[in-house]
Amino acid sequence: MKSEMYNGRKVVLVDGCRIPFLRSVTEYRDLASYDLGRLVINALLTRTMVESEKIDRVIMGNVISNLATTNVARDSALGAGLPASIPAFTVILACVSSNVAITTGADLIRTGQADVVIAGGTESMSDIPIGYGKRFRKKLVEAQKYKGVRDYVKFPRGISPRDLLPEIPSIAEFSTGRIMGEDCDRLAARMKISREEQDAYAVRSHISAAKATARGYFAADVEPVRVPPDFKPIMEDNGIRGDTSLEKMRSLNPVFEKKYGTITAGNSSFLTDGASAVMLMSEETAKSLGYTPKALIRNYIFTAQDPFEELLLGPAYATPKVLDMAGLELADIDVFEFHEAFAGQILANLQCLDSDQFASEKLGRSKKVGEIPMEKFNTLGGSLSLGHPFAATGGRLVITATTRLIREDGTFALVASCAGGAIGNAIILERLN
Repeated sequence: MKSEMYNGRKVVLVDGCRIPFLRSVTEYRDLASYDLGRLVINALLTRTMVESEKIDRVIMGNVISNLATTNVARDSALGAGLPASIPAFTVILACVSSNVAITTGADLIRTGQADVVIAGGTESMSDIPIGYGKRFRKKLVEAQKYKGVRDYVKFPRGISPRDLLPEIPSIAEFSTGRIMGEDCDRLAARMKISREEQDAYAVRSHISAAKATARGYFAADVEPVRVPPDFKPIMEDNGIRGDTSLEKMRSLNPVFEKKYGTITAGNSSFLTDGASAVMLMSEETAKSLGYTPKALIRNYIFTAQDPFEELLLGPAYATPKVLDMAGLELADIDVFEFHEAFAGQILANLQCLDSDQFASEKLGRSKKVGEIPMEKFNTLGGSLSLGHPFAATGGRLVITATTRLIREDGTFALVASCAGGAIGNAIILERLN
């Protein structure tokens, strides 16, 4: 194993947490991303007891923006009681938005522009902005210039009843026009990943998450919250199906390609509300303030591929690059936490990493990256079972990887994700004793 000198100041993760991830339109149904963001920031502040004047930035990811809180990081920070003097900004990069928030915060610290940063993500799939078609929107904009009754009489002209129907945002790629599930169907078919393999992996995710919950493994990560109207404590994620089985998975019909597809609601991640946040510091700042850092943010990288053919293969491209940056081999990694958008997507990435052909044709490498041992991989479940609040998932992965390193007495963790636009991300964490 070769080593590479860290470029700039060392960035450490002092602590991190998330609120329970809940299926959309359940207990968080009356809350916006702002509410979830302030809840998780407040939980992190309570855990760390960091003096607010020490915080230099708050950075939060958010994908589906509420027009009333477009800079949800700033609004959440203020809502959590942080001083107005702390700059806060929101970032967006599809499913790796909190990954961007964390690595951006790390860059600010690494380059000496900040000492303490709160970074994470918040997402409410229960509170999506619903609008109207282009023709009706144009009419509404024009109406702002109306001066009298005659102008308003002309308003209905050119408008059909269909134009008055609301438009619900589609989770589709702008560049391809395809929904991500359709891309996963195409990917699974191209790579000959069977429906049974996908269902078996989805069952593994749910059973693993159910066991981890029962054993209290998420207690170090998840902060209970109370929300209106009844303010009963919400303690756990509610999307885990510990009673699932291959038989139940087989009973589900394909969602996207109805006749020949293999992607179902059971082997796909579900619509979720949630938020996550971590406290980052420079190593010297953490020590001076009396904190014991949990992990070093060692290396990180973002990649981009062809959205028409490689939308979901971000981890397969980002993993070898971040390993090279860190001077590590796959065998050096003790903990793997990959985002599970779909079971087919996970299996495709694992197959690519273990393929000499993929390594030669796509990575320009003489040999494959290697096979990831499943006993190290997503052992507590993943997005398929815990849920996927778009902008909060990256924070969950980093937090889970860190607590696993400590519990399992490991040294290195690798977090990897795919995202819309065929973006990939990978982060190497190093446990600090």
